[in-house]
Amino acid sequence: MKIAVTGLNNTDNPGPGVPVIRSLLNHPNFSGEIIGLHYDNLEPGIYMEGIKSKSYMIPYPSQGPDSLLERIRYIHSKENLNAIIPTLDSELYNFNYISAALDSLGIKTFLPTIENLEKRSKDKLFEFCKNNGIDSPKTYVINSLNQINDVLKEINYPIVVKGIFYEAYICYTFDEVSTNFYKIASKWGLPIIVQEYLVGDEVNVAAVGDGEGNTVGAVAMRKLFITEKGKGWAGVTIGDENLIKMTHKVIKSLKWRGGLELEILKSKKDNKYYLLEINSRLPAWVYLTQAAGQNLPYFLLQLTVGEKVQPAFEYEIGKMFVRCSIDLISDIKTYEKLAVYGEL
Repeated sequence: MKIAVTGLNNTDNPGPGVPVIRSLLNHPNFSGEIIGLHYDNLEPGIYMEGIKSKSYMIPYPSQGPDSLLERIRYIHSKENLNAIIPTLDSELYNFNYISAALDSLGIKTFLPTIENLEKRSKDKLFEFCKNNGIDSPKTYVINSLNQINDVLKEINYPIVVKGIFYEAYICYTFDEVSTNFYKIASKWGLPIIVQEYLVGDEVNVAAVGDGEGNTVGAVAMRKLFITEKGKGWAGVTIGDENLIKMTHKVIKSLKWRGGLELEILKSKKDNKYYLLEINSRLPAWVYLTQAAGQNLPYFLLQLTVGEKVQPAFEYEIGKMFVRCSIDLISDIKTYEKLAVYGEL
């Protein structure tokens, strides 16, 4: 089988593509070939040895689904793909739009539905949590900086300012709110999310849902080191039944289809668990799940190709990951081929 995987940007703000690929390659039953799909010719995953056999550039999500389908048709004509695993939030709408066309080509996907994506979006999450008895920070959706005055009548500084897809900043003054509002809006567009800031320990759960309301696998992790961009640079698997129960509840309520990550905060104020975000794909730390005994990317691949998956409930507590930064050596001719032909 030939499996295409996106998200090869394995930088200090890593995409999930490389760890998803590493997890698949590490499974004893996997014997397929990996085809990388990249958005930029300097994505490190292109240059890593043993990660993929070939890599093709695909158009940015902003170029729309038709451009994406046209490019994948070309790649498919050369590679005869069996499945594609998209790993980035921002590309899921386009892949959803073309999923039927891909299926007619014989290319399988297993994606969150549009309803899944809408209900878990940052601007709708507070309402979803309220309707399903899940604690969540007070959240407000604004389209203009002028609206911040109304928000500040309900919550006090510091507040969290978030983009609809990516980026979040803790703000202590109006000047910081203003700077980050325009910074995020220029990159990701409107609306902007303003959220109550809670103090506590952040924990994460990576999981896979079968689309019928069942959890195929779920692994909880606590970050040990966080970068300036808020990314976990080290973490350890933890055992906490409350986190797993919340995950099962979310997946059952949404009938979630595919991989996801829950970002949860255990508040120091009341010891309650607050759901901060639902990311609609497997996280960049997902390689830890296979080390702990639940290979979530392989579960997702099985669902993608129509295989029955036996749900997993146990995993090893105390498994730890630490990211590292290394230099990858290549040749300028390699980069030139990528720049000219968009493939390698």
